[in-house]
Amino acid sequence: MNLRIKIATGVIALASATLISFLGTWEGTGQNAVYADQLAGGLPTVCMGITRYTSPQPVIIGDYWSAARCAEVEALVVQKAQLQLAECLSNQAIGQNTFDALSSHGHNVGTPNTCASRAVGLINAGRIAEGCKALAWAADGKTPVWAYVTNAQGQKVFVRGLHNRRLAEVELCLK
Repeated sequence: MNLRIKIATGVIALASATLISFLGTWEGTGQNAVYADQLAGGLPTVCMGITRYTSPQPVIIGDYWSAARCAEVEALVVQKAQLQLAECLSNQAIGQNTFDALSSHGHNVGTPNTCASRAVGLINAGRIAEGCKALAWAADGKTPVWAYVTNAQGQKVFVRGLHNRRLAEVELCLK
């Protein structure tokens, strides 16, 4: 299903093939058994990053989801998040790749966090390239952002894989 929405004067596809492929790369595919995501503090997760916070259905560790159920719920989750994301974007010049990169970011850190981010603020201000870079870098251009988790001792720990994802989102966003 390829729905389209209008953002300002542009038309953007929901759940584009590019986004679904991108999410598969970073969230994994074939994750049909619900597992405790260690980077998310043991949060029950299934398919391509579906959690109890995003799923309309219960996500219980040990449950098995069929490929069809994953596809159905993933489509609902992605489209709902993208509609929320569209509400916080006001820049008329946003293209599909920028929208997909922001959608991936929101899928990983939560759409409200993405909407409140420096990246979206810059993009809405017409500074798209700077906003794209802000998905991975602080204002100083040297300090990684959105690439940390809090460990059991309450310390923020840098995760290379999360930063690699942020860098890939920047690359997609700038295309």
